[in-house]
Amino acid sequence: MKLSGSIENLITALRCLPGVGPKSAQRMTLHLLERDREGGAALAEALQMALERVGRCDACRNFTEHETCELCSDGRRDQGLLCVVETPGDVMALEQSASFRGVYYVLMGHLSPIDGVGPEDIGLDRLEARFRAGGIREVILATNPTVEGEATAFYIAQRAEQSGISVTRIAHGVPLGGELEYLDASTLAHALTGRTPVSGTDA
Repeated sequence: MKLSGSIENLITALRCLPGVGPKSAQRMTLHLLERDREGGAALAEALQMALERVGRCDACRNFTEHETCELCSDGRRDQGLLCVVETPGDVMALEQSASFRGVYYVLMGHLSPIDGVGPEDIGLDRLEARFRAGGIREVILATNPTVEGEATAFYIAQRAEQSGISVTRIAHGVPLGGELEYLDASTLAHALTGRTPVSGTDA
C-alpha cells in the first residue's frame, strides 16, 4: 500500500527513537492522526522547544536550559564530591535515589577506541582541568559495568590520583532481594571482587 509522503515521513522520523521499529512507528503515527491530533501538536511543539532551548551545562555537561544547570548552581550541594556518569539518564537515576548530595560530571558516552571515541570526545580533557583546578576531594566513578565503562573508569582514576584526589567506585553486584542462581556470571564476578568484611557485631 502506497502511503502519502507526510505519513511516510512521520513513520520514518519516529523510528529514530530507541526501541521503535517500523510497526511501532506505524502504530504511533496512526494513533496520532486518528485519535490524538491535539496530543501530536503538543508533542511537536514540546520537541521543537526542547531542541531550541536545551544545551549543556558549562560545568557538568548535563542537559539544561541555562549556562549552569540547577544541580551545579545549588549552594546546598557538596561541590567537593564529584560523581562521574555516562549519561543524563544516570543522573536522573541517582537523583531519584535521594542518596547523593554532591555534583556530577556527565561524559555523554565512554571510551571506545574501536568506534573512534577518545578522551576529548567525552570531555575528559575538561574533567582533568577540573581536577587540576582544585576543590574536589573525592571522585565517585559511576560508569557502567561494561568493558568500555571499566576502561573509562580506570582512565579517570589515574588522572584523578595524579591530582591527589581520592577515587571510589560504586558497588556492582547482587541486587537487594536477588537470587544468585538467576544472576549472570559478570554480575557475580563484580559482587565477589567488591565484597566487604562482615563482623558479628554488625548484626
